[in-house]
Amino acid sequence: MIGRSAFLTMLILLILSAWVLPADAQLDRLRKPTKKDGEAGKGDDAPMAVIPVGEFWMGVDGTIGLEDERPRHKVWLDVFSMDLYEVTTRRYARFLAATGHMPPWLWDSVKLDLHGERPVVGVNWEDADAYCHWAGKRLPTEAEWEKAARGTDERAYPWGNQTPTADLANFAVGARFSYSQVLMPVGHYGKALSPFGLYDMAGNVWEWVQDWYDGAYYERSPERNPAGPEQGQFKVLRGGSWSELPKYLLTYGRFKLLPNTRNSYTGFRCAKTVTSDQ
Repeated sequence: MIGRSAFLTMLILLILSAWVLPADAQLDRLRKPTKKDGEAGKGDDAPMAVIPVGEFWMGVDGTIGLEDERPRHKVWLDVFSMDLYEVTTRRYARFLAATGHMPPWLWDSVKLDLHGERPVVGVNWEDADAYCHWAGKRLPTEAEWEKAARGTDERAYPWGNQTPTADLANFAVGARFSYSQVLMPVGHYGKALSPFGLYDMAGNVWEWVQDWYDGAYYERSPERNPAGPEQGQFKVLRGGSWSELPKYLLTYGRFKLLPNTRNSYTGFRCAKTVTSDQ
């Protein structure tokens, strides 16, 4: 038979355990997030457009364009999705907080309350690739980027064939960088959407793509889902930037940089393979 003092001791211990155990369980849950928590915390929640399966004409013929933009050739791409907007400083800040990744060049000048909806710059190819993988995506291939910007009617610019103007794209605004003065918030140019509804596919910032650069790649590019050379020295960029002349905003225009380059006019957007269960 339990004595009165022993019974009271047990009762007190039971009461304390009722208070303490939930707190311990909560701390343990925070230390070891569940799979569901981890999935919910991953990604950038950026809206995307689905680019349908099918063919388009890539590059240009011999009468126009530069040598590395020729020959004009037909490409078949499987269905994929692509970000409507260039990756913003606000979304990139979430990536930095979640991963501890090294901040991009010029990050000290970012004020999220003022610049949160402007595209991130100062990222090299590895930074862009790391972000897209963190978000459960990838960088688009060069062919995917061109189809998303150009559609199937071989237009010169995302909005059509009209020469770029200040109400269609952010370009040729000078050489001195400032987040506030030379970059526009993503989605600002509502009259200049690509055929699939993507914003800022011309101007604002150059965009890294997945491919290595090869000036003669179009001469031997595969007809289905080309992914660029297996290796190279430079990576491809597309779309032009705030500092460029209109000729660099062409949907078929190509640019190259060393993959470790960080500058004030290069950013990116992500793409994603669409599978049958999505």
